Amino acid sequence: MADPRFHPVAAPQPLAAVAAAAGARLEEAVAARLFRGVAPLAEAGGEEVAFLDGRKHLDMLRASRAGAVLLTAELAPAVPEGCVALVVASPQLAFARVAGLFHPPASPVPGIHPTAVIGEGVTLGEGCEIGPHAVIGDGASLGARCRVGAQAVIGPGVVFGDDCRIHAQASAICCLAGHRVTLHHGARIGQEGFGFAPTPEGRFVTIPQLGRVILGDEVEVGANACVDRGALGDTVLGPGTRLDNLVQIGHNVVTGRGCVIVAQVGISGSTRLGDYVTIAGQAGLTGHLSIGSKARIGAQAGVQGDVAPGQDVTGSPAMPVKDALRAALYLRKLGARKPVAKGGRGED
Repeated sequence: MADPRFHPVAAPQPLAAVAAAAGARLEEAVAARLFRGVAPLAEAGGEEVAFLDGRKHLDMLRASRAGAVLLTAELAPAVPEGCVALVVASPQLAFARVAGLFHPPASPVPGIHPTAVIGEGVTLGEGCEIGPHAVIGDGASLGARCRVGAQAVIGPGVVFGDDCRIHAQASAICCLAGHRVTLHHGARIGQEGFGFAPTPEGRFVTIPQLGRVILGDEVEVGANACVDRGALGDTVLGPGTRLDNLVQIGHNVVTGRGCVIVAQVGISGSTRLGDYVTIAGQAGLTGHLSIGSKARIGAQAGVQGDVAPGQDVTGSPAMPVKDALRAALYLRKLGARKPVAKGGRGED
């Protein structure tokens, strides 16, 4: 069970409420049974809910002492006696919703800490919480129920919608953000993009970065991730886009809806992503590319050309997955060949 020192815990919930959150049908006879939380399948007790996604852990299910398990219909016959099968289409999604029922996000504690610095003309919506040593610049605007953590910095004129969370030491300048946006600890939004012009003498002149960052509703930016503002136009993260920790988004990058960008990915300036693009960890994309909707880019891929909608690529330089696997197999065979004797031929 989650440690209540760190995670808010709701009151015990009847199984009817659990089933409603999961979208599962339930027999009336067990609807009133109380549950206290969620736990892994192997550790859950009789007052906890677990989930099983796939057949890999069927033996663990049969031995489980969980009070209820979220799983698909085909796996329900393996549920042990005394455990309630909550049949759903997607156990992982249902578990996320049930976990949120028992451990809802902490609500803001309305008020402004006495050490916070609030600029002139700042607008704070109803129920906002402003933490210790936070700084909010002149003319900034926060919607209702926003939380601003300790030492966070919100620059002049920046706008956040309702129910946003700006965690400790995050910063945002030159930014317009929608509702339910989250900046995790140390995230950096709106700093200068990497743009300069060389002089004949070998020096560099910084090109003024005059754009903004636009964050759509429900965008999340991971800890210590960086999103540069546009040079002339805007850098845009579409609604629902998720950035993992330590991601770098260059100036004028535009993503569509629901893109998932995993840790240590770097995307160079002016690259455009369609909707629901997935980029796995440590991949690197050069600038001015077009990545089609629902494309998937593998871990550590080096993407130097456009990627078509729905295409899966991996490798460096990136290529379609089938080609990359074929190339890897060829290299493995090549490396396994015996050394070539002088004047002779190597063996295949």
